[in-house]
Amino acid sequence: MAHKKGLKRVLTGTVTSDKMDKTVVVTVVRRFRHPIYGKFVQKRKNYMAHDPQNQCKRGDRVAIEESRPYSRRKRWVVLRVVEQAV
Repeated sequence: MAHKKGLKRVLTGTVTSDKMDKTVVVTVVRRFRHPIYGKFVQKRKNYMAHDPQNQCKRGDRVAIEESRPYSRRKRWVVLRVVEQAV
C-alpha cells in the first residue's frame, strides 16, 4: 500500500477489545470485488491502536490514524469516536 509522503492513512473500524491500558483492538472490515469471480468479499484485519484517555469501549466505531510506533504491534492512534456503542 504505497501512499504519498506526509499523508497518514485513516481507517474506520469497531473496537473489539478494550482490556489493555491505553490500547484498544480495532477490527477493520473492507469489502472489495473479487478480481476473477466478481463476487464481493469481506476481509477483516485487527489493528492495535493507542487510546491515551481510555475513552473507547467495546463496540464503539472509531477512526484510527497511522502514527509513530508506540510498541512492537501498536502503530495506530485513535483519532475520534465516530459512534458510541449502545
